[in-house]
Amino acid sequence: MGRTNTVLLVLVFAALLTKETLAAQHVVGGSQGWEQSTDLNSWASGQKFKAGDQLVFKYTSGLHSVVELPNESAYKGCDTGSALDSKSSGSDVVKLTKAGTRYFACGTSGHCDQGMKMKITTVDGNAPSSPSSSSSDASPPASTSATASSSFLHSALSLFVIAALSATLLLSVF
Repeated sequence: MGRTNTVLLVLVFAALLTKETLAAQHVVGGSQGWEQSTDLNSWASGQKFKAGDQLVFKYTSGLHSVVELPNESAYKGCDTGSALDSKSSGSDVVKLTKAGTRYFACGTSGHCDQGMKMKITTVDGNAPSSPSSSSSDASPPASTSATASSSFLHSALSLFVIAALSATLLLSVF
């Protein structure tokens, strides 16, 4: 009976760990971050966001902020007063919980009007979480490579943990 409980516990833990490894963290704007000089919509169009992924906004606190806008109209008009959420730590994480379109802008006066905003579309969590690319691209942009490397390392580490747990389980059974 004790071994059965151990097996079930390991399987549940492995399933949860595997689900977490399938999610990706996207550093908004790549190496430039959430800044006025970054072409944020161009960066976003080179990514594939899926439910479960996270957006990481890195910027100078006090100079910028992140506001989530409720709809396309607020996005186009830079209506930051209608924000659904506002963050200002300089290293903010937004979890993409479901498929759909989301809108983000800088809450600092004038920054959104100057283009510091981005629209993203999140797909169902079963879709691969890799940045999209076109056949004309010879090599991925640096931000794409960084995201892919981070996802690969996270997946490799998780697989190692699962293998270690499986080995421990097998040794305890025999």
